[in-house]
Amino acid sequence: MIVVDRFEGGYAVLETGNGTFTVLRSSLPEGVREGDVLTERDGRFTIDTSTTVQRRSSHARRLRRLTEKDKRGKQ
Repeated sequence: MIVVDRFEGGYAVLETGNGTFTVLRSSLPEGVREGDVLTERDGRFTIDTSTTVQRRSSHARRLRRLTEKDKRGKQ
């Protein structure tokens, strides 16, 4: 899995299970955002919309659970 970690100037830092690497931001699809999951084929990147949505949804659920636990702990 390739995930857009962050942008630094004209570069994007991409994260994989084996570490990170940088590519020119212009080599990524228009509209790409931090957290998007990418697929690469023949040197071209595309956004894996389905996996991105699932991943963001999973992170949102996890954050809700953590903040709910925090609120219960402070009562």
